[in-house]
Amino acid sequence: LLSALSPLPKVGATHPDCSVVLYFQEQEAECLEIIKSERQTPAPPGPPGQQGCLTEWDGVSCWSTIPVGQSQAVACPDILHIFKKSKALIQRNCTESGWSLPSPPYHDACELEAIGTNNDTEAKASYFATMKVLYTCGYSTSLAALFLAICIFSCFRKLHCTRNSIHIHFFTSFILRGAAVLIKDAVLFSDESIDHCTMSTVNCKAAITFFQYSVLANFYWLLVEGMYLKTLLLLTFTSDKRYIWWYILIGWGVPMLTVCLWVVTRLQYDNHGCWDDYTSPYWWVIKAPILLAIFVNFLIFLNVTRVLAQKIRSPDISKNYKQQYMRLTKSTLLLIPLFGVHYVVFALFPEHIGVDARLYFELVLGSYQGFLVALLYCFLNGEVQAEIKRNWGKWQSSMESNVFNLVTQDFTA
Repeated sequence: LLSALSPLPKVGATHPDCSVVLYFQEQEAECLEIIKSERQTPAPPGPPGQQGCLTEWDGVSCWSTIPVGQSQAVACPDILHIFKKSKALIQRNCTESGWSLPSPPYHDACELEAIGTNNDTEAKASYFATMKVLYTCGYSTSLAALFLAICIFSCFRKLHCTRNSIHIHFFTSFILRGAAVLIKDAVLFSDESIDHCTMSTVNCKAAITFFQYSVLANFYWLLVEGMYLKTLLLLTFTSDKRYIWWYILIGWGVPMLTVCLWVVTRLQYDNHGCWDDYTSPYWWVIKAPILLAIFVNFLIFLNVTRVLAQKIRSPDISKNYKQQYMRLTKSTLLLIPLFGVHYVVFALFPEHIGVDARLYFELVLGSYQGFLVALLYCFLNGEVQAEIKRNWGKWQSSMESNVFNLVTQDFTA
């Protein structure tokens, strides 16, 4: 089952298969510590062969030291959704030749929960493979559209302004997020023989760190776009150029500070695995700023909608201004994907609630969000279209003029 799920980047908590692996690793580590301490402690004097059975890890349970002739019983491993609740006990005796075999055997005493048939596993594998193809195509499309949009904003001088500068930064955050997902896939899931539950390499942690920074930066540039629009509506006569460095500090600086804090806490207190374990309490170092950005942006969205509605209904505003505000209102309705309002739906739910819907929104639909933003704020932008047409007409006139000069020169010659 783990191999069937391995192509999927983790979005929620640790997958149950990985939870089982980590559970037994923790139990084994604790047992080995006990064994190590026993070896360092001198054995009490006694007849040879009568010192008893030392602590032993049998791959499932840890058996504590007992004298010869005694027995010990343990319960089935307490792992939710893996083993059925059973009152049966597994017993082992301490004999002169060592520990006896478990009785009854684990596979008889501890009954596994039904995990589905092979057909179910194959269906899940096919489902996740299809989803991976969809979000890979989505991010690839978004990356191409965003690069083209940045080139358009950068090449035409008349499009150089604070608003479009913010759009360029916003597009860049989408590019980083898409690239981070593809890099994360390449690092974590390029080799199916690797145990993804216990993978703990520098490359793996660096890929996860870059991914977390890209996600944070994307959310905070969403927030900056909302803050900028609110500034335009409320501070009409204020120059917006003086705010650009504050926007940059919020969009890139806050995520950098947050990720650095998260990396330090993981290195210091929870440096195991690939850092993609969302059950860790230190995940809140990343999640809390994301939730803050989402809900502040949602409040800005509601406030912007309210202000636009007031301006449209105001009798003191001319017809031309009302038409302008109507266009802004239509744009506001399209700001739902821009402001990430759909993320509010899942923000307060635990990671394991609505996993299928969350995967679809965050991976598949989220992968095309960059393309949608480039479409709305560049390709369908009237100012951009007019500038492209003007330069295209200018280029055509220049070409026609060059051809006319060449023909004239040939004729006069």
